[in-house]
Formats: sequence, structure tokens, C-alpha cells
Amino acid sequence: MASLAPVEHRNQDATVYVGNLDTACTENMLMELFVQVGRVKSVYMPKDKVTQAHNGYGFIEFLDVIDADYAITIMNMIKVYGRPLKVSKSSLNNKAELSRDVGANLFIGNLDPGDVDENLLYDTFSSFGTLIRQPRIMRDEATNESKGFGFVSFDCFESSDNAIECMNGQFLGNRQIVVQYAFKKDTAVEFSESIGRPSGSAIERHGSRAERMLAAQRRSQQQKQHHNQIPVPPLPGVIFNQSHAVMPGMHAIPPPPPASLPPLPPTRPPPPPPASLPPPTPPNTNANRIM
Repeated sequence: MASLAPVEHRNQDATVYVGNLDTACTENMLMELFVQVGRVKSVYMPKDKVTQAHNGYGFIEFLDVIDADYAITIMNMIKVYGRPLKVSKSSLNNKAELSRDVGANLFIGNLDPGDVDENLLYDTFSSFGTLIRQPRIMRDEATNESKGFGFVSFDCFESSDNAIECMNGQFLGNRQIVVQYAFKKDTAVEFSESIGRPSGSAIERHGSRAERMLAAQRRSQQQKQHHNQIPVPPLPGVIFNQSHAVMPGMHAIPPPPPASLPPLPPTRPPPPPPASLPPPTPPNTNANRIM
């Protein structure tokens, strides 16, 4: 299968990242799998130069963005060789995801390895708000078994606070889970994935006051940009009056006179009263006499 074009020539909006691939996966297998949900242009799986084994992820370029978005919706978390695929926008084009990351990242601990997977985490925590990325469960690289903890990221602190309040100490599967803000990797000397927490003296959790203030400022700026409307400049040389525009060299056309109702037709005179009849003639009594 031909590799993808160089990065500068790819359509990054139509390229998806596919991770958590089993060692048995090949480019042809990914091609046959993803061609069922969209028009695939090419598939590329980076490989080790010495062993020629792929690194557990690949990139699939579709013909348009609609196919790529549909593939993410359908194929994400589909299991191949027992491992759920992680399908998302290409990591080379993750500016939209980074812009939504305000730091509302949660640590989910004491997960039941046999009952809880990424799909269950998504179904459970997406009810509290919008997730900016798919939930992540840390797994053993050799056996792909869950290490018993994972991470969930929301787009606002209101949703993450609500999730902690409602889910911390609740049973998910057969275990009572722990839900709290995750540690920041950049404040830790060393991060231990075996226990899900960093080690060192300068450790700090997400959800700090500073993060919340920055998130509030960002939201306020986005709302202002959304509501502000750019005024449309007037056409050059056109003077706008209250009711009409006047071009240079033309006289102002007076506005039309206000419309008036047509005059009512003259009323017809009432019909003349009927002529009076003469009084009846009294009967001649003499004519009835017998002569």
C-alpha cells in the first residue's frame, strides 16, 4: 500500500490517527477495515527502521473531511485482535482539541479490569458534560490488560466538579471507584503510570484556582468574539441619508409623499318621499235615492 504523501501535502483535516494497534495489524488490514466507512485515499503506519515492525499506530487519509469525521464516530473503540482502536483527528492537527483543554482532567482509580473499559467510562462520564477526548485507560503493553485506572477530560470545570461530586466513591462494575483531579505531568519530577500519580516534591493537581481563572477569561473572550459584529463600511462616495443614498453628482431625490387614502365617492341623496294622494271623494248619497 502506498504511503501517505509528505506532511505538507496531506489534507490534515481529512486524516485520522489510529492508535492501540496490535502487532499483527498491517496497512492492508486497515485499508480493508476503514474502506467500509469512507473513501480511503491512503494508509501509512510508521515502522521501525531495523525491525520493520510498526509502532502501534497509523494514519489514514480520506478523500474528504466528511468521511474522516464519520470514520471517527463509527470506528473509535472498535476492537481489533481484542484491542480497542483509538481513532481521532490526526495529532498533527490537534489545535482544536488543545484550545478546548482548560485543565478539567480527572483521574479515575480502582477500576475493575474485567468489567470497565473505555466505552463504559465514556457512557458514564459523558452524562456530566462534553468530553474533549476519548477516555483513556492505562493498559499493560504486553498483555493489554487494564492497570485499574484511567483519565477523563471535560471542556469546563463545572462538568468535572459535578462528576467528582456524583461519582467519587460510587460503584462502577464491582468496585468503588476514586474520582479526583489528575496530577499535572509538567509539575512532577517523574510520573509513574503503574500507580497513576507523579512522584516528586513539586506535584500539583488540575483544577487549581489559576486554571479556573484562565478558563473563565477564555470563555469570556470567546463570548465577546461571538457577539461582536463587524460593522459593514459604507460604499466609497455614497452618502447615506435617513431614507435613501445619494451618489456624487446626483441630486437628492425627495422621498415620496405619504400615501393617502382615495377620496370617498359622493353619497347618494336619499330617495324623495312618495307623492301624497288626494283624499278620497265622499260617496254621493243623492245618487242612490229613488227618483
